[in-house]
Amino acid sequence: MSETVAPGSPRFALHTLGWRAFQDLCAAVLREVWGQSVQAFADSNDGGRDGAFYGTWQPPDEPGGVRDLLPGPFVLQCKHTKKADATLAPSELEDEFTKVRALVERGVCATYVLLTNARVSGQSEEEIQRRLRACGVAHPLVLDGQWLSDMIASHRGLRMFIPRVYGLGDLPQILDERAYTQALVLMKSAPEQVSTFVVTSAYRKAARALRDHGFVLLVGDPAVGKSVIALMLAISAADNWGCAAIKPRTSDELVQRWNPHEKDQFFWLDDAFGAVRHEEILTHAWARDLPHVMSAVKNGARIVLTSRNYIYNEARPLLKPYAYPLLHEQQVTVDVADLARAERQQILYNHLAAGDQPTDVLSRMKPHLEAAADAEPFRPEAARRLGLQAFTTGLSLNRESITSFMARPRQLLIDVYDQLDVHAHAALALVYATGQDKGLPSPLALDPAQRDIIERAGATPGATSRAMTTLTGTFLTEATALDGQTYWSFHHPTLREGFATWLTTQTHLLPIVLTGMTDRALLSRTDCLPVDSKQRQGTLLRIPPPLYQATAQRISAFRRHRGSSPTDLQEEYERQQSVLSYLSRDGSDDFLRAYLMADSELHTVLLNFGAPARDDLRTRVLARLHRADLLPEDIRQQAIARMTDLAVTAPDASWIEDDDWQKQPWHVLLSDREREGLFEHVRRELVPRLEQRVEDWAAEFNDYPDNDLVEDALFCYAKAFERRLDDDAAGEFDQACDIYQQVREDPDESHGWAPEPDPRRRKTPQNTHPIPEQRSLFDDIDH
Repeated sequence: MSETVAPGSPRFALHTLGWRAFQDLCAAVLREVWGQSVQAFADSNDGGRDGAFYGTWQPPDEPGGVRDLLPGPFVLQCKHTKKADATLAPSELEDEFTKVRALVERGVCATYVLLTNARVSGQSEEEIQRRLRACGVAHPLVLDGQWLSDMIASHRGLRMFIPRVYGLGDLPQILDERAYTQALVLMKSAPEQVSTFVVTSAYRKAARALRDHGFVLLVGDPAVGKSVIALMLAISAADNWGCAAIKPRTSDELVQRWNPHEKDQFFWLDDAFGAVRHEEILTHAWARDLPHVMSAVKNGARIVLTSRNYIYNEARPLLKPYAYPLLHEQQVTVDVADLARAERQQILYNHLAAGDQPTDVLSRMKPHLEAAADAEPFRPEAARRLGLQAFTTGLSLNRESITSFMARPRQLLIDVYDQLDVHAHAALALVYATGQDKGLPSPLALDPAQRDIIERAGATPGATSRAMTTLTGTFLTEATALDGQTYWSFHHPTLREGFATWLTTQTHLLPIVLTGMTDRALLSRTDCLPVDSKQRQGTLLRIPPPLYQATAQRISAFRRHRGSSPTDLQEEYERQQSVLSYLSRDGSDDFLRAYLMADSELHTVLLNFGAPARDDLRTRVLARLHRADLLPEDIRQQAIARMTDLAVTAPDASWIEDDDWQKQPWHVLLSDREREGLFEHVRRELVPRLEQRVEDWAAEFNDYPDNDLVEDALFCYAKAFERRLDDDAAGEFDQACDIYQQVREDPDESHGWAPEPDPRRRKTPQNTHPIPEQRSLFDDIDH
């Protein structure tokens, strides 16, 4: 039983659920509370049974369980009402009494359990039981909404797997004081997400991974619900384990905030490897910090990461998953987009029920909602917008238009932005231009650049502030961070991306927004590629050529900014990495030419790359400049000389071609003759000294057990010389690998850690084969 900080019996707003969600809730309650394996039936052709249980009832040990029931068969029937504080009368069950008699005659009903969210008076309960006995039921049982509320409040494990109930009840009556404080802050940040949440197979898998392994990675396309699953896991962790929720931005911040003496810490990192594009600086940091992260998990911390799938696909090779088995396990990597048809329908139902569409509009939509849920791709964010009038103005309420709205929302969204007034445009532009991760601080405290955005958009500060309020709940969300500060941000990243697409059509606004953008936002949300080139996933805004020079000067000034303190030096490194990443992937030849004119120090910076060179962004920029015929020959020769030195001293085999050569800068920078020269250099300068160098390298990297640079290089050299039929050199490198592994200390034990299975984990329920559903889940959407 959970502790409470408020007196009184809890009461959940179960009437806000749909009929199907209530039925699923009842089945989950019975499985968790009574420990029984319950079979749920579809509502149509169920013969008067929403569920059943076959076998001998095992009397539960917990308070609140039902005792002294004889062997079945048992029939479970749910009665749901969407009226708050409704009372169930025996007269409303006439159809059920008729079905019960038939069930008894068929020999499938000895115990009949009626579950309802309505109130049931003592007199009505007696009458219902009397009528059931008259139909031949040996053991009738009536469980009302208060009984269900009591069970939900007293079973933490149940709430973890039905987390939506947090949004249906009074938190102080459900949670202990610490968990209440944590959960309240989290729920205030996204109340609508809590109230519309649907337990999907992806959520259940994530919850099990968090419970059994302490770690879960949620991946999926934009707008599929990664963050809301992480939010519900955070609330459940506060409830079940009393975890303090911490939202670090990077792996380094996670390591800094991890307290080995505090076992109940919950870390939640959204967009771990980049928000809209892969940020290699973040991924390299994760590769470096993973041993510490796994140690935190082993010590009791629980960690949830989210990432867009296209970003994770780019990050995964850099994480060296072979060194960290936990990342390989299917149990901890969850594809959030894998939704069953019933789950899609429930998500759409919940968003429509929570929206502001009039009843007559819902009635006209209802015949087409199953097709809308079948739309490919299905995005929960699109379902949310379908439930809001702000996004559906002018939408034809026919099947083709509704399914198109669900599957292809981008153009429709641009049309919606066109219809907004200038004050709304100014408000959205302010939020878009902010460089803060959390959003635009509320209330507004405008700086000159922000005032310029408002003025050039044709709006006023007062009207823009009012527009912020009007847009909140539809386009924007106003959330309170854990530090107590409130921020405005786009309600969903896809709304921000859609606004960026719309901005490209607004020539009068684009320069204004770019001016108002912070440098970090400019580097993470734009590109300077040719107008007709395919836009990279995650790029939000394309800068036109007339603005290249001004953009190059601004980025150059950002890179060259210097600091003196250790904090400033770290920020300086991050600034440089951001700029190098932009130059290597997001700049056209014309933009790179403009940038070289603005940054005369760039060549010197690029030549100072380190090992492994393949992971150093400076070598990628060198290759990009060479491809564009913008790299002077003397600079290229100096880069080759630097690589030649690292090949022997580091050692670094980055210059060797591999199967993925198109992504390797040294395939671009080296000619075949120069590569042959490098092989000869390694053969002559390194092979005769390998044994001594291996011992030196092992001692040098002894304090960095996660650093496998040497082992990687020795292995690559062995394979490369073997392919060249140089068996002598290949044998020397094979032997060097063996010596290196022997001399060097064993890796951190946490790399291969796998927790013991939880002996308390229940067996998989039996007899859960679904029966094809005929009654539409949307049957009561317009009630």
